Amino acid sequence: MTTFTIFGTGNMANAIGSVVAAGGASVEHITHEQGANAPVNGDIVVLAVPYPALAEIVANYGAQLDGKVVVDITNPLNLETFDSLVMPADSSAAAELQQQLPGAHVVKAFNTNFAATLASGKLGDNDTTVLVAGDNADAKQQLVNAVVAGGVKAIDAGSLKRARELEAVGFLQLTLAAGEKIQWTGGFAVVA
Repeated sequence: MTTFTIFGTGNMANAIGSVVAAGGASVEHITHEQGANAPVNGDIVVLAVPYPALAEIVANYGAQLDGKVVVDITNPLNLETFDSLVMPADSSAAAELQQQLPGAHVVKAFNTNFAATLASGKLGDNDTTVLVAGDNADAKQQLVNAVVAGGVKAIDAGSLKRARELEAVGFLQLTLAAGEKIQWTGGFAVVA
């Protein structure tokens, strides 16, 4: 059985946890209040936190993440202006996280999905699809298998280099929803 540790207890953390649990995975959550005291037991670790929280997680849990699949769901937004990404044009939050966690297998996923579409498995008339990018094929496949077992589609979007494009799509989708151009139950669909 696949085991997940999810940092966070917000809408995305709960939606992701529900999907993988529906597929038979064991799920535990680590809250911010637990500080650095909680053990990371999952084979797959989902960082369902805002981008600025990644630094604290790396500082407190970096050694525990060695050998694990670490899923970065963040969109590195400028939270003051909500009008740009804070990453250099040739990088991504996931790529920087991989540099900080060289013993882990960092995967970018879920950042182009809203919690409501993950929970329902639907995006309008289309099925919700999780896009997954990473450099380790086995790590990506483990996550894809868990998502698909939970009833949601998943597509391997390529290497970790693709995380930059996924973060740009996630950013655009967030700004459209925040600007009330689309609903938080909407977004971009993949039709294959």
